[in-house]
Amino acid sequence: MRRPIAFVAAIAALILLLTIAIGVRNGRADPVLRSAAIGLPDWPRGAPPVRVMLLSDLHYGNLSTDRARLERVVAAVAAARPDIVLIAGDLLAGYDQRATPARAQVIAAALSRLAPPLGTFVVFGNHDEEAGAALRGPLIAAGIHAEDNVAVRAGPLGLGLAGDTSAGTAQLGPVYVGLDKLAWRAPLARVFVTHSPDLVQFLPADHALLLAGHTHCGQIVLPLIGPVMTVSRINGNRYRCGLIREGGRIIVVSAGIGTSNVPLRFGAPPDMWLLTLGPVSR
Repeated sequence: MRRPIAFVAAIAALILLLTIAIGVRNGRADPVLRSAAIGLPDWPRGAPPVRVMLLSDLHYGNLSTDRARLERVVAAVAAARPDIVLIAGDLLAGYDQRATPARAQVIAAALSRLAPPLGTFVVFGNHDEEAGAALRGPLIAAGIHAEDNVAVRAGPLGLGLAGDTSAGTAQLGPVYVGLDKLAWRAPLARVFVTHSPDLVQFLPADHALLLAGHTHCGQIVLPLIGPVMTVSRINGNRYRCGLIREGGRIIVVSAGIGTSNVPLRFGAPPDMWLLTLGPVSR
């Protein structure tokens, strides 16, 4: 009797190890490049379209995103030749503040090589906020914009770079005021960038483009069952991933690059979005 039990236990252990190995491989896979063209009603007359690369959740520093993988991702972004790169938070893995200075230097050096014409812009996620200046400083020194709750112009775009609702750092007041000031000087198309898509509930219902991450698209999504965890305590899986249109709002949620909690992915491959923004087609 013992021999059959041992055999079954060995098979179960083998299946478990194989499942973990597949999940780790999925978590380290090259991101899927997704694309979409989005027309914006406030697009400045005569301005050419802008190619925007949306990344999120690098989570550099764990098993899923080591230095070699970070370099591969940066190379893939550069090969797509975007006009602007927007990174929607969680550059770091975990909350180990002792590791932050060294990791920040690696991230800043890698991202600095992108140098798209309209710049690289970062907002912080819940894994980044405690890092503070230890992360922000190297990014800024490398020529990367890394300030939250501000509005900046990038070509025809007015970027509302908001803090993170999941970390309690979002302040939309300064963002709205900043966008209005920029629009007084010259027309612009408003694009909001944040970490968690839950910010959408505070944006105008008639028109808003929100770019976000945070959800990892569920990270572990099983056949028939779906995601094993809901991605938001506020909106459930309503904004789990992809391009969502509701009324005048358009929300694009990246599945992200890395992983958190466990270094596994199933049914939710890493991705990045190349968005072509321009006027609404007539």
